[in-house]
Amino acid sequence: MSMPRKVAVIGAGEIGVGWAALCASAGWPVAIFDTNAEAAERAFTDVPRRTRALVALERATQGIVERGLLELIQARSLLEAVQDADWVIEAITEDVHAKQKLFAAIEQVAAPDALLSSSSSTLPPIEVFGRCRRLDRCLITHPLDPPELIPLVEIVPEGRTSPATVERALDYLRSLGRMPILVRKPVPGYVVGRIAAAVWRECIDLVLQGVIDVSDLDRAVSLGPALGWAAAGPHLTYHLAAGEGGVTAFLQHLLASFERLWEGNLASWQKLEPAEQRRLTQAIEKAYSGKVEMLREARDRRLSAILKALEQARST
Repeated sequence: MSMPRKVAVIGAGEIGVGWAALCASAGWPVAIFDTNAEAAERAFTDVPRRTRALVALERATQGIVERGLLELIQARSLLEAVQDADWVIEAITEDVHAKQKLFAAIEQVAAPDALLSSSSSTLPPIEVFGRCRRLDRCLITHPLDPPELIPLVEIVPEGRTSPATVERALDYLRSLGRMPILVRKPVPGYVVGRIAAAVWRECIDLVLQGVIDVSDLDRAVSLGPALGWAAAGPHLTYHLAAGEGGVTAFLQHLLASFERLWEGNLASWQKLEPAEQRRLTQAIEKAYSGKVEMLREARDRRLSAILKALEQARST
């Protein structure tokens, strides 16, 4: 698969900037556009900063990065951004009507063979592309934040997405060093979002119930199950946990313990009320006040180190 002649990123928020940084780090020409002029200006500073940070983290090569940044364009219109693009990535707010309106406009100016993808994290593709006429070239490519560092991307086709479009998206993402997974049924939240929602609800509940404070909770997850899951995922973790007996032995010994938790002992609320939102916000801000930029840089260093270790382990 040859690289795209040009990638258009529509939306200059956190995810859009991450997509642009990732593509530029591979030396791909990128145009980024946002209807918010302030966001677009900020992105034109943030994209080079985040792209060059990948060199410092040893996730990209300086020469290729600088070549990509030379071809970074701050588009002044949707037409300028999308024109001649082989891949158009939508990365605006998670608003189905806004996305539908945008894709209807993109279809008017995009090349007939352009791949159109949405960065939606929860919305069904049939809704996101509800006003598109050419559904064969449309699909979800949902990255995790920050997109330029975390390699996983969920691919969620619409029912009428062509197999060739799926293969093309897979090829583009693999060329960027991503590890795409194909979601075979477009369930709400896809796969990653559902897991994250379930885990985070329990994490929120434990903090609000006074069981543990925010920083210790984050430590419990990041140095506990998240660390094991980074190496093996939940199913393989439990399959290995019981030794030669595998998951069959694990279920025999520990399924009852899990079932006791599932029987009404875990958080089950469906709405975080305003009072609880305030308590949660205050607890998180108190835990990390004045440290956000330092912690962001530390997180990125840790992510890079974890990825490097996983890659080295796979290669051996």
